Amino acid sequence: MSYTSAVPLPEPAEGQSAVPPHTIDSSFVFDFSAADDPGEGQRWSTWLDVEALCRGPEPRPHWVVTSAAAVDTELGILKTGKEADVFLLERSVPDEPAQGVVLAAKRYRDAEHRSFHRSSIYTEGRRTRNTRDARALSKKTAHGRAVAAGQWARAEWEALVRLWCAGVPVPYPVQLDGTEILMELVCVDGSAAPRLAQLRPKGDLLRSYFDQVRDAMTVLARMGLTHGDLSPYNLLAAGDRLVIIDLPQAVDIVANPTGMDLLMRDCHNVCTWFVARGLDADEQELFAALLTSALPLG
Repeated sequence: MSYTSAVPLPEPAEGQSAVPPHTIDSSFVFDFSAADDPGEGQRWSTWLDVEALCRGPEPRPHWVVTSAAAVDTELGILKTGKEADVFLLERSVPDEPAQGVVLAAKRYRDAEHRSFHRSSIYTEGRRTRNTRDARALSKKTAHGRAVAAGQWARAEWEALVRLWCAGVPVPYPVQLDGTEILMELVCVDGSAAPRLAQLRPKGDLLRSYFDQVRDAMTVLARMGLTHGDLSPYNLLAAGDRLVIIDLPQAVDIVANPTGMDLLMRDCHNVCTWFVARGLDADEQELFAALLTSALPLG
């Protein structure tokens, strides 16, 4: 379809004919395709709507769709959680099969709709930059509840970005938009990867899984962090590879008064599960090794 400039052409003088179309300068003519609004359950991609720091770190995986022509389509809910629900969302460019990917969209609920009541344990040591937000949080106003939901989303976003860049096996963080995080959907044979708790690995695979968890916990400890709620329910098994998820409560081992306790609890939860499946895993030994990594002597 062709379209001429919106600048109106002068009306022909009395007795003169209109300007013939073939005499219009070609620089005032361009082709375009009319774009309709997306249908129900769809929206235009929000990739360019968020600030640069809310887009995934570079180098980005080849599958990340950054085109402004992309459409986001809701595909349904993947799982519900204590503080957020995870949905399936397809981001694709119409008529371009090579530009399409299914993502996990994690959406945080405000305090009125969450069943997670121990948030203060994890937020010790965190600061709220905006004093108005800090007052709203303390008074638990409607604005404060919205701020809290946004803080949880941002905390997980920052943890994902930091850990991804450090080489920890976490889903690639695609973008943060308010209380919604879009991230890589970890899959096995085209389906969402199961949680480790659903599996019964044996032998070499069981040992490999434990080594992967220990190595990931060691990297976190060197960064001064612990997951804070690590268990087989927060580990996805992508074939023979484990991926850590659900990181909004990741805490600073030193800055958080309960940091050591949370580190010990992570060690206990992980080792208990592996021991129950026949692996020799000592939680005290793991805790001591991680503590040494977090607080190197000298």
